[in-house]
Amino acid sequence: MIHFGSLITAIITPFSNDDEINWKEVDRIVDKLLEDGSDSILVSGTTGEAPTLSKKEKLELFVRIKERVGNKAKVIAGTTTYCTKESIELTKEAEKIGVDGILATAPYYNRPPQDGLYLHFAKIASETSLPIIVYNIPSRTAVNVLPETLKRLANDYSNIVGVKEASGDMNQISTIRRILPRPFLLYSGDDSMTLPLLSVGGDGVISVASHIVGKEIKEMINSYFKGDINKASELHLRLLPIFRILFVTTNPIPLKEALNLLGYNVGKCRLPLSPIDAKSRAELIKVLKEYGFEVNEG
Repeated sequence: MIHFGSLITAIITPFSNDDEINWKEVDRIVDKLLEDGSDSILVSGTTGEAPTLSKKEKLELFVRIKERVGNKAKVIAGTTTYCTKESIELTKEAEKIGVDGILATAPYYNRPPQDGLYLHFAKIASETSLPIIVYNIPSRTAVNVLPETLKRLANDYSNIVGVKEASGDMNQISTIRRILPRPFLLYSGDDSMTLPLLSVGGDGVISVASHIVGKEIKEMINSYFKGDINKASELHLRLLPIFRILFVTTNPIPLKEALNLLGYNVGKCRLPLSPIDAKSRAELIKVLKEYGFEVNEG
C-alpha cells in the first residue's frame, strides 16, 4: 500500500495582484516544501482555497505541481465537494494526470447522515483506483465522520487508506486507531494536535505550518518515532505559538500574511475571505519575531 509519509503539506494557492494564480510563486513554494522535508503535497485543499478555484485551475495546479515534484514527493489532489457526481468527475481527471492519491472531504452544507457519508465516499472509491484519504473536519462541514463509518468504508474499499482527522476530539482519534489499526493511515488535521495524535498511534500530520516551520515539524515527528519523546515535546512546545497564531483568524488568511511578511509574494486570499485585520496582523508579527524570523512589515 502506498504511504504518503509523515509530513504532508496542504499547499496554499498563491495569487497575483489581479487575482490569478501566481505560477512562479507556486514553483517557489513547492521547492521550499520539498527542501524542508514534506513527504507529500496536498493540492487544492482548504489551505489552497479550493472552494474558490475553478475546475480548470485545479487541474492546472495538479499538472504543474506533479511535474515540479517529480519523484521527490507524492502529490495528493483535493477533488471533492458536496456533490458526489462532480467529485467523481474531478477525481477521474486527476487520476489521468497521474496524481498519487486524493483527499476526499466530508460533504459540506448539505449535512448528510452517516449512511449518506458512507455512500458518498463509497461511490467515489468505486470509481477510482487512487488511494483515498478521508478528511473529517466538522467545524467546516457541519458533519462528523464517525469512527464506525470509517471502519465500514475501509473494510469495504481497499483504496480508502486513511483519514485526516480534524475533529479535535482525542477520544474519537483514539477510537479510530483502536478499531482501525495500521496500515490504515491516521493523520492529524491540526498542527497543534500532531504530537498528541502520534502518542495514540498516529502516522503524522497534514500541515499548514510546514510552509514556514517544516523542518522543525519533521524533526519533532522523527524524534517521536525514534523514541526521543522529550525532544519531540520540546519542539512541540516551542512550535505551539506558531501553530496557534496561524489560526488567529480563518485559515489561510494568517498563513498567507505570514509568507508575505517573510519575503514571499503569495498575494491575498480570494473572496469571500477578507484581508487580515490589524490586530491579528500585529499578533502574527509579534509571534514570528519571537520565534526568530526576520519580518518585512513594509
